[in-house]
Amino acid sequence: MPLFSQLSFHTTVNDLHMLPADGVEVAFAGRSNAGKSSAINTLANHKRLAFVSKTPGRTQHINYFGMGEGRFLVDLPGYGYAEVPAAVRAHWEYLLGEYLQTRPNLIGLVLIMDSRHPFKPLDVQMLNWFLPTGRPLHVLLTKADKLTRQEQAKTLASARQEIGKWPNASLQLFSSLKKQGLEEAEATIGAWFGDAYAPVEEDEGT
Repeated sequence: MPLFSQLSFHTTVNDLHMLPADGVEVAFAGRSNAGKSSAINTLANHKRLAFVSKTPGRTQHINYFGMGEGRFLVDLPGYGYAEVPAAVRAHWEYLLGEYLQTRPNLIGLVLIMDSRHPFKPLDVQMLNWFLPTGRPLHVLLTKADKLTRQEQAKTLASARQEIGKWPNASLQLFSSLKKQGLEEAEATIGAWFGDAYAPVEEDEGT
């Protein structure tokens, strides 16, 4: 059974003191226009589980989705959208930094980057915030369908060289539109949860 097949909305919070006390969680973070909500929806095979806004920066809270057995996927506020008011942006930065560095329930981070524009300064800041915790991080290079096969190969090779600067970090190409990279992402995240996730092989005729 796919790892995220039972994913359902659990709660939303805007203050660290309101975070659930129990369970273990994997968080998703990324720039406001990098395709984070689409990636979550694709992994869950649900069109509107995570809200996809035409206005970047709309998600201003930490949203929890339950996976069962005390496991959660956490959708963090998108970052890097210039038109967000300064006070709101400062609150997000505090919320993200404190959550990533101090949350004891957090077992791993999935960082969403647009494959056409990876490793922007705020993405690097996220890496530097999180990886000193010693927990694993996995990058989804989204919107890979917008690249040719040759461009995908070149982007992946360059990104792998870049991610090698940080320990406990890995990456892959991902496309919500083409459902590319689903099994690899589920296998990586499933391993963090301790799940022996093995994708079901489809018949060639399906």
